[in-house]
Amino acid sequence: MTKATKLLTALPQPQRERLMSLAREVSFPEDTRIFESGGTADRFWVIRSGAVSLDQQVTTAQRVTVATLGAGDMLGWSWLFPPYLWDFGAEAFSPVRAYEFEAQPVRELCDEDAQLGLTLIRTVAEILAHRLEMTRTKLMEQYAVRRRSAL
Repeated sequence: MTKATKLLTALPQPQRERLMSLAREVSFPEDTRIFESGGTADRFWVIRSGAVSLDQQVTTAQRVTVATLGAGDMLGWSWLFPPYLWDFGAEAFSPVRAYEFEAQPVRELCDEDAQLGLTLIRTVAEILAHRLEMTRTKLMEQYAVRRRSAL
C-alpha cells in the first residue's frame, strides 16, 4: 500500500498559502463525534495533532473503523462533491487539533484559481482512492472474521 498523500504538503507554496488564508484552528476533545455519515458536508479539516477514527455503520448496532487519521491527514472529502453529504462518520480517537476549512469559500477559491482547483482535486482524488482501498481492506477483514466465527 502506498503512503497516504498529505493535502498541505502536496500543494505548491503559493497555493498552500492561499488555502491556509481560509483556515481556522479548532480542537476536538477525545471521543467527540465530528460528523456522521449522511450529514451535511460543509467543511473539512487538516489534522495538526491527535488521531481521528473514520467509521462505517455496517449494522444498526455496529460501526467498523475503516481508517485512523493523524497529523497532516485531511479529514473529510465529501465537501467537494455533490450532494455534499458525508460518506463516513468520524470520531476523535484522542484530543485533536486541526485546521478547519469551510467548504464554500474553498470551492470559490478553486473557481477563482483554476490551477489551485486542479491541484486540490487531484490531491483529494489520490486521498480518496487510498481511503477507499483501506476501507475495502478493513471491510473484507471484518467479513472474513465473521465468516470464520460462524463456521
